[in-house]
Amino acid sequence: MNKRDFLKNSTVLGVTGSIVSPSSVLAQNSDYSSLKDITGDAVSITVDERKARVTKAQKIMRKMNIDMLLIEAGSALIYFTGVRWRRSERFTGVLIPANGDIAFITPFFEEPSVRESMAFGENVLTWHEHENPFDLVLNILNNLGLNKGRIAVEETVRHFIVYGTQLAAKNFQVVSGQDITRGCRMYKSPAEIALMQKANDVTIKAYQYVYQQIEEGMYPADIATLMDDASLALGGRPVFSGVLLNEASAYPHGTGQPQQVKKGGIILMDCGCSVHDYQSDISRTWVYGEPTKKHRKVWETVKRGQELALESATIGVPAGKVDDTVRAYYEKQGYGP
Repeated sequence: MNKRDFLKNSTVLGVTGSIVSPSSVLAQNSDYSSLKDITGDAVSITVDERKARVTKAQKIMRKMNIDMLLIEAGSALIYFTGVRWRRSERFTGVLIPANGDIAFITPFFEEPSVRESMAFGENVLTWHEHENPFDLVLNILNNLGLNKGRIAVEETVRHFIVYGTQLAAKNFQVVSGQDITRGCRMYKSPAEIALMQKANDVTIKAYQYVYQQIEEGMYPADIATLMDDASLALGGRPVFSGVLLNEASAYPHGTGQPQQVKKGGIILMDCGCSVHDYQSDISRTWVYGEPTKKHRKVWETVKRGQELALESATIGVPAGKVDDTVRAYYEKQGYGP
């Protein structure tokens, strides 16, 4: 019996004293040497492009009679400024005025790290633990000669930040900023599309590798490990690797019942990675072993639904109409609304 067969048919004791599934050992010891980094030619978003995004946002703000846009840590902060920051109980964010330069707000002890992440801009206002960070919002507005007006907040900003801003800037109306941010982020530049394509390329190649490595008895975590490691080897940063097996694949987010790969069982994967902040999100479903006639019929039905979606998604057609077209087809095939 060789080592691989031994691991498949034995229970292995981990270094922590807990029992590790044999398939986990196989997944952890997979050979990724055939996978090469394919992201070497990927170009991150330039400073000039980020500045152009701010300029576009300011143009939309002036058209909407908005004086300031408030953004906290998250994807929008990265999009406009390049600053990658985690959300915590302490406010870190950026204020984009309708006219003028952007200004960052962050705790005093975080300033060096924030400056290191900034793609552009010089104005960083800090606050100490005994101070109110939202007073700085009002100070920035007053320094621009504004005593009243409208402050827009990016749509994912948390309530304590919105509320704190409302209390500090009582003469200003706080409104949603989604029309500003979506007016920028929903339109992708060639550079963005290239990065999205590269992330998709990584995920597809990782799928191709993982497909060949799956073995009977593996657990979802084993397959997810394979996907994460393959994505890393190809140059991507794993973001999520969801794996649903057998009956669990019938539920959007699986079941608490343990599942393992088995002959004739369904493998559903939903995975994504990031390349320079742009993510893939690709799902794949197949049968381990030989599919039944029912498997093939369901697969062909879903495939036809996707084809109808692509055929329907033409310029000027509401997104809901695309969904309606596919749902109508599925209902004709006997599936629920």
